[in-house]
Amino acid sequence: MPAKGEMLYEGKAKKIFLTDHPEQVIVEYKDDATAFNGQKKGQIAGKGEMNNRIASIFFKLLEAKGIPTHYIDTLSEREMLVKKVKILPLEVVVRNIAAGSLAKRIGWEEGTILPKTVVEFYYKNDDLGDPLVTPSHIDVLELATPEQLNVLESLARDINVYLKAFLSDKNLLLVDFKLEFGIDSDGNILLADEISPDTCRFWDADTREKLDKDRFRRDLGSVEEAYEEILRRLGGLTR
Repeated sequence: MPAKGEMLYEGKAKKIFLTDHPEQVIVEYKDDATAFNGQKKGQIAGKGEMNNRIASIFFKLLEAKGIPTHYIDTLSEREMLVKKVKILPLEVVVRNIAAGSLAKRIGWEEGTILPKTVVEFYYKNDDLGDPLVTPSHIDVLELATPEQLNVLESLARDINVYLKAFLSDKNLLLVDFKLEFGIDSDGNILLADEISPDTCRFWDADTREKLDKDRFRRDLGSVEEAYEEILRRLGGLTR
């Protein structure tokens, strides 16, 4: 196991630590929860442990499908070893069903199945509220090259296909989800951050019950139970 060094960065849901390997870092998942760009804050009991397990399951699945990720190994209940990357300042959001901001923006009722998958880009900037940006904006701001943007969208669409099929077998709808990507020391684009109920909307396929962070955002209650249900359906519940 690599030696855990000083903390490199602390975000809303994770801490990043240096290791004795220059190209590897340790991600420690926290129980802290935020919504609306940090305006709403709280804690979800056991979230760090559950998200670590859930993200590990998804990363292993995607690696097996040929998607390049930063994942190396799961070290403990809350810790994951990953490749050190420089995160691109873009959030890539993939939408299969109208919900959240998209439903409001285009005036469609939440829950409407989109006739085509929508891929959106958001500028990772807390001061600006992570605004929606077009490829032209991204080019002007030099957030990514057109070639990199093509790779991000292609990977995002492939990831969507794999996750939808996997989750369908668990009787779950993948409504939408957010991805982040980073560049390693060799210039490769890797899927980074996490895939969890913090970053995805998961609905029960029969009842359309929300099993994700919307339960925290919208004060629906049973937040911990929803995360645990996702972990159970993915086969990662060991207690």
